[in-house]
Amino acid sequence: MVGDVIDFYYFSGTGNTLLVVQEMGDVFKEKGIQANLHSIEGSKPDDINLNHTIGLGFPVAELSTYNFVWNFIRELPETHQNTEIFMVDTLAGISGGVVGPVYEIVQKKGYQPVGAKEIIMPPNIFYIQDEETSKEKVQRGLIIAGQYAQELCIGNSQWDKPSILSWAAYYISLAGLKITRSSVHQKLFQLKTKETECKSYGICVRLCPVDNITLDEGKTPEHGFNCEYV
Repeated sequence: MVGDVIDFYYFSGTGNTLLVVQEMGDVFKEKGIQANLHSIEGSKPDDINLNHTIGLGFPVAELSTYNFVWNFIRELPETHQNTEIFMVDTLAGISGGVVGPVYEIVQKKGYQPVGAKEIIMPPNIFYIQDEETSKEKVQRGLIIAGQYAQELCIGNSQWDKPSILSWAAYYISLAGLKITRSSVHQKLFQLKTKETECKSYGICVRLCPVDNITLDEGKTPEHGFNCEYV
């Protein structure tokens, strides 16, 4: 069961996770619980208030999640207060290497894992998306998110402990992340900005969680070789 105040730390690449976190936040507020939303990329683990319930929200990528999200989780401060913690991730298919390993990390740090949920949402690959199907997935996902938040409020949520298979998927995914982020790979498949569509506002520069985009005055954004596009 969650406490009276929740600090919900999240990262959302395409917006799916943000929708889920906002839906859960609305349910918490309806139940009289204060829900504070914080972006992972704009937060420091050292600033976490261990007197509050901690929420983690992020997308799945290649059976796992992004390296900077893992770093945030691994750098959570240790607690002797049995601080409640829960997680939610959004995905298009399966993960395998997320729920169990996160449980192990936070449990060893002294947290009380009170719930984990994986929610199917539309994929972020533009050429396999169908608008009508995507809308239906979003609607179903938000219903599940709301139900999950209610379960957390009454102490009826669960968080499965890690298995050997989940750890195997975790280490395989980490190996995949290293390959994807290699400089050779990114030089061959470097992201580029469409000049005809970019207004050079710099929003992408400010939102990139790994500071991989730069923008010189009067030019279009340029992408470096530190992207975590998995």
